[in-house]
Amino acid sequence: MKSEPWRPLTLSSPLRCSWRRCYLLCSYRASRCTAHTCCGSTRCPLRSPRSAWPCSGCSGSHRPPRSTRWDTRSGSNQDRLSRLLRSCLYFFLSCLFFHTVVVLYGAPLIESALETFSLAVLLTSLTTLRCLCVLGPNVQAWIRVFSRHGAMSVWDTCLQITVACTLVGAWVGAFPIPLDWDRPWQVWPVSCSLGSLFGYLTGLVAAPAWIHYHRKQLTYKCK
Repeated sequence: MKSEPWRPLTLSSPLRCSWRRCYLLCSYRASRCTAHTCCGSTRCPLRSPRSAWPCSGCSGSHRPPRSTRWDTRSGSNQDRLSRLLRSCLYFFLSCLFFHTVVVLYGAPLIESALETFSLAVLLTSLTTLRCLCVLGPNVQAWIRVFSRHGAMSVWDTCLQITVACTLVGAWVGAFPIPLDWDRPWQVWPVSCSLGSLFGYLTGLVAAPAWIHYHRKQLTYKCK
């Protein structure tokens, strides 16, 4: 019986395409593997059999070792804590600033000091707290927003209008205090507090209306 000559094993066309596709995919993912990150896959061609943490890139989800993950998470928490502490500090400094400004405008320094500080806290809550929520504890961003033509979005424009209306309302609310009407709301600082609240509400209504009316003329430039 005549034996047939030996022939190398060949793959069919669909199987060859699938094999080539898998090879290219594994080669691409293996090129992304590093020694510092891990995806948890056991099919990585660069994985060491004695390594407790295989290389990353095989599953597409980069999962660093536990020590690295905890370090990243602790850094993120430290950054959040730092921003929170700076925000609290800016809030307190803003209260002192408004208290000083109100005293310079004629409020009693020693008498009714608690009422004056309460007005300062109210003004801070309506102005500085909004800046902290929108812009964060970034003084340079505050200076940019409240400078001329410094708004870069509709949120910055709304912030400008509401803060300006709040301060103007508190200033206008001080006009009825020296009048001899003998009304309960003329007691310090009720009228200024009401004026700031009305100004704040007016700003909340006026800001969207102004943006809608000037929507075609508004152009924000990235800086």
